[in-house]
Amino acid sequence: MPLPFRSRTLTAVSLTAAAALALSACGTSSGDASDDASSAAPTRTVKTAMGDVKVPGTPQRVVVLDTAELDSALTLGVKPVGATHADVESGFLNYLPENQVSGITDVGAMMTPNLEAIAALRPDLILTSKIRHGDKYAELSEIAPTVMTENTGYPWKENFQVHAEALGKKAEAKMVTDEYAEHVADVTEALGGKEKAARTEVNMVRFVEGADIRIYGRKNYIATILADVGLGRPAITDKAADGFSYDVSPERIDLADADVVFHSTYGDPEKSKETRTTGSGLWKNMSAVKNDKVFAVDDQLWIQGIGYTAAGQILGELRKDLTK
Repeated sequence: MPLPFRSRTLTAVSLTAAAALALSACGTSSGDASDDASSAAPTRTVKTAMGDVKVPGTPQRVVVLDTAELDSALTLGVKPVGATHADVESGFLNYLPENQVSGITDVGAMMTPNLEAIAALRPDLILTSKIRHGDKYAELSEIAPTVMTENTGYPWKENFQVHAEALGKKAEAKMVTDEYAEHVADVTEALGGKEKAARTEVNMVRFVEGADIRIYGRKNYIATILADVGLGRPAITDKAADGFSYDVSPERIDLADADVVFHSTYGDPEKSKETRTTGSGLWKNMSAVKNDKVFAVDDQLWIQGIGYTAAGQILGELRKDLTK
């Protein structure tokens, strides 16, 4: 039986990375020597949201400040020395294998990274986005070359290419994107082909503590994966503000009805209105509920991961749920 998408990709990428590490280790017997070699290595210029940035040819000590950047680095076979933690009990998102994240130093909460902790790690590259940390760019750049994409979420594929360029992993990135395309094609075929997939209208609903309920539009991370598979989307998605989400109260949850509804929860089920909403008559009378086509999914994976490793797992869940 062939390995699933993520395993095949990461196995190949890991082998490539291992070979590179073995070569870089030749003649080097200490961490300081390795750092000196890295600093003396030729630099490359990466185009970023903050302008051109010169980065080491082969960064050795990478710090990532958001979940998308962590997914990108690990997908490309690079284990960061430091990363911020997400607002979840586990710190790092739970879809990432423990052996992948163990040993990574926590440098603070995603929106408030600890600059002293970052500096103490002596990074030679920092990855993040302008929307998250643009106000800290000058301080971060004093610590190490800092590569920022403009945004996160919807442009995740373009951001991945920037991350790969900064990490010196363009060849590995092509392997990843080729594998993703194959996986998408396999899922579409399993659903009966493009025409049948397009006739299946799917909604993604997110219950958020402290906010209204989100019916996701067409311009966000999960929407790009649904579009890649070729699944249809209900008309309500076109009402989403800036394409991101159309927000409703529990009293209007029936607007989320579709052939299939996936839903996730960020925060406490009671405080996010999940418990109240899914126990209501409006929810129970939706056709997706009556037809047993409603699926609860992991918010950390489906919404917060924002990368190819997460996408591979989501594709697997889409295939499983939609072929029941």
